[in-house]
Amino acid sequence: MQVVTVGQVARYLHETLADDAALTDLWVSGEVSNLARSSLGHTYFTLKDSTSQLRCLLFRGTGFEQELANGGAVIVHGRVSFYEPRGELRLLVDVVQPEGVGALALAFAQLKARLEAEGLFDEARKRPLPPFPQRIAVVTSPTGAVWHDICNVIRRRYPLVELLLVPTPVQGDSAVPGIVAAFQALDALEGIDVVILARGGGSLEELWAFNTVEVARAVYGSRAPVICGVGHETDVTIADLVADRRASTPSAAAELAVPDRTDLLLRVAAARQHLHGALRDLLARRQDEVGFQAHRLRILLPRLDREQQRVDDYSRLLTLHLRGRLAHLRAAVALRVSQLEALNPRQTLARGYALVHHTDTAHLITAPRQVRPGDPLTITVAEGSFTARAGGATDGPPRRRRSKGAPDNQMALFQDGGERTED
Repeated sequence: MQVVTVGQVARYLHETLADDAALTDLWVSGEVSNLARSSLGHTYFTLKDSTSQLRCLLFRGTGFEQELANGGAVIVHGRVSFYEPRGELRLLVDVVQPEGVGALALAFAQLKARLEAEGLFDEARKRPLPPFPQRIAVVTSPTGAVWHDICNVIRRRYPLVELLLVPTPVQGDSAVPGIVAAFQALDALEGIDVVILARGGGSLEELWAFNTVEVARAVYGSRAPVICGVGHETDVTIADLVADRRASTPSAAAELAVPDRTDLLLRVAAARQHLHGALRDLLARRQDEVGFQAHRLRILLPRLDREQQRVDDYSRLLTLHLRGRLAHLRAAVALRVSQLEALNPRQTLARGYALVHHTDTAHLITAPRQVRPGDPLTITVAEGSFTARAGGATDGPPRRRRSKGAPDNQMALFQDGGERTED
């Protein structure tokens, strides 16, 4: 005999129920009772009929909590699960509709829950609209009033934008493939800033093309942000929930797509006024700063008139000093000149002296022993030079100088032939 644990039995029941396709996609009708909400926001209730009852759990965030009330008759969608810690069998509900709702409403609720679980409605993934679009594509029927309404609104609000019509049926069997093909064509184009998906009002059946998974995925995969304006304000489609922005009407979608030029002009005027004020304030501050710095310069700069007077005084003193110094130097130079003049050999020659050089060696003759008879000599006197030859030398005392009145016979000692003559 094989014995198993309670946990093994609970795990088996849980896995068996999870693998049963009939119990994972289940629509159940019944009366709501024992309705309660936990502190975490989950809703617990019992669904019962005349023969049995089934425990149910609706997790928070599904948006169907308001459909539940004790005693209310509802149709719910969910899957059967076995909760192991408590050993409870319960229905995990994801869609709640009042009993009596048609098949399309139930299908809408089911698709909404499915796509919401996949994240197609996540606000975090939705893209902002460009503030100043240049090219807008409109996916709608070319024959309806929607296209004309959108053109009128955009031309009135922001005529700079370029509108591109992508025609498609928006009702009937060809609407779904037409809308999907329109988005595929737009994804192949460059320069599309915004896409408007639009249709006028209608019944749920007429708007059903916008509640299909194919259109939802086409809107989700669009390269450009999508504004969905389908039906009237009370009409909400799956495409509205997937789009980056939902508009209550096609005209409202056009208003969302472009700015209002009147508002832009007011903003530009306000910005211009603000800029002018800021420039005036900045200029005033800079002028104050310049004035302050100029005042500081005037204070810190030296007194030029006083300094000029000091320069003039120093200039006069320096001029007097230089003049005295120059006079002193001139006197010294004159003294040195007179001393040099006194020592100038030419002055001595002018007094009757002569310089005798040996003509061949250019040596100055200062003693008789430096010459021999017949040596050529050069005699230099005050007014020039002449040549002579030495005669016989004498070692005797020099002859006594003749009196002042006697004739000067010095030159008689020298003859052209260099011979000495005696009286």
